[in-house]
Amino acid sequence: MEANKMIQADGGTAETAANMQSVIPLVDIYENNDEILLHVELPGVTKEAITVNIDNGTLVLTGTRTKGSDGIKGWREFGDVRFQRSFSVPQAIDVAQVRAELKDGILHLHLPKSEAAKPRIIEIKSD
Repeated sequence: MEANKMIQADGGTAETAANMQSVIPLVDIYENNDEILLHVELPGVTKEAITVNIDNGTLVLTGTRTKGSDGIKGWREFGDVRFQRSFSVPQAIDVAQVRAELKDGILHLHLPKSEAAKPRIIEIKSD
């Protein structure tokens, strides 16, 4: 068996992740008073193949796109890809309220700010 293959439970073979092309996805980042919003380009990746992890001030996004075989390979430019990107995030993010949506190959990741991190107007009182 070739070194870059592994045996699957069904007896077939699959390429290991080490042989998969690694790509840094394109990301747009927006910030307003309530949240930080990331738009991450993940073409062809299903929601089941995406992992979002926030730990100790670091956000790590990973996603895998796999394309099955439709016959004998003659020419291949569209292959399996692993997307990965990481960011430092402020400690003021309310991790329990983070939410994500995937639509048309774009992951929309909402990172809400905690109440203490939101800007506020201080009322000035007079005597």
